[in-house]
Amino acid sequence: MYVSTALLVVCLLRFGYTSWDWARHNRVESEALQFRGAPAFKPRQPPHIIFILTDDQGFNDIGYHNTDIRTPTLDKLAAEGVRLENYYVQPLCTPSRSQLITGRYQIHTGLQHSIIRPRQPSCLPRGLVTLPQRLQEAGYSTHMVGKWHLGFYQRHCLPTRRGFHTYFGSLTGSVDYYTYGSCDGKSLCGYDLHDGESVAWGRGGKYSTHLYTQRVRNILAAHQPAQQPLFIFVSLQAVHTPLKPPKSYIYPYHTMPNVLRRKYAAMVSIVDEAVHNITYALRRYGYYRNSVIVFSTDNGAQPFTGGSNWPLRGRKGTYWEGGVRGVAFVHSPLLRHKRRVSRALLHITDWYPTLVRLAGGNVSRDQGLDGYDVWPVLSEGRASPRLEILHNIDPLHRRGLGSWQAGRGLWDTAVQAAIRVGDWKLLTGDPGHGDWIPPQVLTNFPGTWWNLERGTGEGTKSVWLYNITADPCERTDLATKRPEVVAELLARLMHYNRTAVPVHYPPDDPRANPDVNGGAWVPWAEDEEQQSRWTGVYYKRGRNRKRKKCRFCRMKTFFKKLNSNIMSSRI
Repeated sequence: MYVSTALLVVCLLRFGYTSWDWARHNRVESEALQFRGAPAFKPRQPPHIIFILTDDQGFNDIGYHNTDIRTPTLDKLAAEGVRLENYYVQPLCTPSRSQLITGRYQIHTGLQHSIIRPRQPSCLPRGLVTLPQRLQEAGYSTHMVGKWHLGFYQRHCLPTRRGFHTYFGSLTGSVDYYTYGSCDGKSLCGYDLHDGESVAWGRGGKYSTHLYTQRVRNILAAHQPAQQPLFIFVSLQAVHTPLKPPKSYIYPYHTMPNVLRRKYAAMVSIVDEAVHNITYALRRYGYYRNSVIVFSTDNGAQPFTGGSNWPLRGRKGTYWEGGVRGVAFVHSPLLRHKRRVSRALLHITDWYPTLVRLAGGNVSRDQGLDGYDVWPVLSEGRASPRLEILHNIDPLHRRGLGSWQAGRGLWDTAVQAAIRVGDWKLLTGDPGHGDWIPPQVLTNFPGTWWNLERGTGEGTKSVWLYNITADPCERTDLATKRPEVVAELLARLMHYNRTAVPVHYPPDDPRANPDVNGGAWVPWAEDEEQQSRWTGVYYKRGRNRKRKKCRFCRMKTFFKKLNSNIMSSRI
């Protein structure tokens, strides 16, 4: 009890506490909608926009949150700009990228469930206009470097067909940092590095973060900043697994006992170096004075592979704060009020209308956007027009303990869903593993035994309620104490669900096999083939098979419980 109390105090000191009547957000909802149409600040010329997205970087994996991580460039840029401390992303790669590039929630794109796997005939819906397409209409030269992970089964899915003049990077979700090999399962592997719509053969051997940084610098050197505004989406593979940083970057962290954490920290430092080189090029080639730099992670970290979301609860793939509260900042000479920390409620969908308006584009034609123009929030410190965030509704992810009865007849709490309205956050179904995981400081412990604190009662519940402003670490469930708030947020879920489109999560297409496509992951279906051709839902083979008995299972369970008891008692 004393430990939990102490950690709660740490969370309060770290995040700050401001009381806010949750109900008043709905009363001013109409005012927020009017704010969307407010004129945004426009510089004399459209600014150059550089959006840097990292992969799996946790809340505790940046220098200004954790001094053990050395990120002097990121710390300096954030300190001189605006740090975003109430900023949300999605818990997985594809969802975050889809919401960034479309300005729409997953329920409005059909990508509510999981990620797009390499063999799935799925991608961003063709009818949606993307952020780079709107920027092209505003006169921008648009470029993407790095990880796509938004589908590629047909050519119309490729980045160059979705608004980017040039593309250099990987189409799948995870590749080797040196060989650029990507596997879907253990045996189905192929090469995944592309330049435009062609496979970039023969580029293996150079670390991807360095390779991508060099490409960005080449783009900046070749472009004329005074003649045309530039948009570069730098979607770094780092710090996603596999953990393979060059050895020279590991040495500064050699005192870290945990090997995974040491390698992970080294990869974060390489990202910091990449951002330093990019910003140096912006200054050298004449972009900086009229530029906007946005830095964001795509989801929370996976602690079992070296990342850390401490002191937040949960990890990548979960709807706890550790999975969805992101590291982000904006740095720009165009900001009117710099050098500050913003606690305004922001979401990754907000970048679409914000950047389009900033570029002088028109978002009035984009009906159904879920994002808001937040440039006045970022530049001038105004109140955020955003009053709530739908984290997601995933009808394919169900938990047997939930029911309509538990949802007061308003909502089936077996469905995985999460929403935040003002200070309040509601979760239903299965939010994911709800552990609090401090940074790894020991050596050679199996990954599943790192949990020094376990969430209690998750196995018997299907509804959770937290006051996130007062309790950012999600330690005090208020669902039974505030039933009226639960009812209101369940009603909001019901409202959003009425607007949802069907989930598109098709089964594998055998034609995707790299062995029949020259050894690389490339589009395999003709653009004329209709999406209706692929019916049904992907079924994970072996999910319902009985597990084989393990000779060491009882021993493993015993030591796992022993370790948890020892650590929780702080012996």
